[in-house]
Amino acid sequence: MIKNKYHHGNLKETFLKIAFEFIEKNDIEKLTLKILSDITGTSRSAIYSHFSSKEALIESMILNGFIKFDDYLSPNLKDKNIPLLDRLEKASRDYIEFAKANKVLYRLLFGNKYAHTRMEVMTKNDPNRSGFGALMFAIEEGQKDGLFKIDNSYKQTITIWSALHGLTSLLIDRFIGIEDMYDELFEDMFANILSGLLLK
Repeated sequence: MIKNKYHHGNLKETFLKIAFEFIEKNDIEKLTLKILSDITGTSRSAIYSHFSSKEALIESMILNGFIKFDDYLSPNLKDKNIPLLDRLEKASRDYIEFAKANKVLYRLLFGNKYAHTRMEVMTKNDPNRSGFGALMFAIEEGQKDGLFKIDNSYKQTITIWSALHGLTSLLIDRFIGIEDMYDELFEDMFANILSGLLLK
């Protein structure tokens, strides 16, 4: 039977993997705990031992998604063997590339639909596990090294994050046709970011 493929050690991870695969092809509103039960061949009680409700499943998906996003962005931002400006440029590109490769997950993490759930998840867990913290620490590093202006690092990070989110949203939602202009737009955006950060 299908359920023989799973055991208690990896069952929660399996449920999350299947849930992410499901929302890649279907609206998240159609996702149910019963669907996970049917696909894995496990009992409803087995699922409820990990997720008390669909809302709890969504919370776990958001937390898991932010961990993936953070793991994609943060290592390079924290690598002090790489010049800081190079780290910032690569992290900015990585942000957009992650979203392009994971459109549904990106919308789940940053869209308005589950904003309240996202806030609850990030309040209960480490809010820096989203790439945001690593970016803010990099800005503070630049301030300490005399490379960047001394200013409120949180506001500076929000400004950069907003620029990245805006360009990313235009790309993945195809609100306007900018795919052919992406490289040029990125270069202009990053130059504007640096002009606001660097000491003159």
